[in-house]
Amino acid sequence: MSERFGGRSRLSVHVPFGLVLLIGLIGLLLVSLGHWRKGSVLLGGALLLAAAMRAMVPPERTGLLTIRSRAVDVLVYSGFGLVIIAVAMTIKGGGGLLG
Repeated sequence: MSERFGGRSRLSVHVPFGLVLLIGLIGLLLVSLGHWRKGSVLLGGALLLAAAMRAMVPPERTGLLTIRSRAVDVLVYSGFGLVIIAVAMTIKGGGGLLG
């Protein structure tokens, strides 16, 4: 059996996606607690991290971060991340739905 199918190697393939997912979930938690600006910036940061990992980590180790070609993935992840951060930083006021 090859090394790729060993338990540890197979788990390490999902570490980049798991890290991005964890940061995204923390961002969503902050948004749900009313800290929408910090949570949105964290969500955008998670997408920027996904772009950086997709650009630097070898394709066989990116797991679920791989959707299309490397260039398209990096462009889309970084574009969405920057847009989310820009929108979160430029909205005036701090009210939620009721404030």
